[in-house]
Amino acid sequence: MPCAITMFTTDPDEFLAAFTPERLPVRGPAVARSAFLVSPAADVLAAESASDNRYMDLAAAIDPERMRRQHAALARRLGAELPVVTFPGDPDCPDGMFPNNVYATTSGRLVVGRMRHAVRRREAARSDVRGFFRDLLGYATLDLSQRDDLVAELTGSLVIDRSRGIGLCGLSERCDLAGARAMHAAFGLRLTFAFALAEGEYHTNVVLALLAGRMAILARDGFREHAAADAILRAYPGSLEIDAAQKLAFAANAITLGPRQVWLSRGAADALTPAQHALFAARGFTLAAVELDAIERAGGSLRCCVAEIF
Repeated sequence: MPCAITMFTTDPDEFLAAFTPERLPVRGPAVARSAFLVSPAADVLAAESASDNRYMDLAAAIDPERMRRQHAALARRLGAELPVVTFPGDPDCPDGMFPNNVYATTSGRLVVGRMRHAVRRREAARSDVRGFFRDLLGYATLDLSQRDDLVAELTGSLVIDRSRGIGLCGLSERCDLAGARAMHAAFGLRLTFAFALAEGEYHTNVVLALLAGRMAILARDGFREHAAADAILRAYPGSLEIDAAQKLAFAANAITLGPRQVWLSRGAADALTPAQHALFAARGFTLAAVELDAIERAGGSLRCCVAEIF
């Protein structure tokens, strides 16, 4: 019987050497069984978050009502594929509509992240979210939020191949090496490859997506070292590379919540070429696009809005 591994590495060659079907057989579902969202509630953007998020523009006018309508439509659309729970937003938490950075799950466990900015650390204290998982679902809680020796912004920084327990973690101001190691343990991963994001990138999930463990969407210019991007593309052959303009349109901020459908924003879908659309079809995926332009002005897109429940 082949022996499954447990490895954390920053070396692309070590990552590829460990990335074999024999050593990393499928061990569980590739997609979540449910999801939760948090409604937008603030009428302003978080200036503190904008200090290291190039996708936010504090000078741009926002439309809070349009944000809320688009978010409600997103919840309805996703609900056709899997059960969706929406928690109310908090006006004191302007980034609260992006809960996947603060809360994430693995089987039977809620993980609470350690956010870089104080404005986001407020989100980690929500008693309703914690109580939902603890009292209703019976999940244990692994809480990183009170640690002052690391930064770990969960599935904003860590893109996970859930089917095989593989983590791809981009290091930035939003996730340091200690945070990456803590998440490797918290999610019970077999293999984690940590690499530096390019200067100015804040989260991995705007430069990289994994789709049902079968295909990646990757923006090479989001990686500090091209060797890291090359290793991921070799690990997931037949993946899609996008250019810098498509990355800025959030084309890598995508998610699969079922085995055949890729969810992304309308702006992201429109940024893709016909040949790129055809590649998704060739890999067995259809695209579902949701209008999210108002939400994207806050510095995140569709995948950022979705916290998965495994």
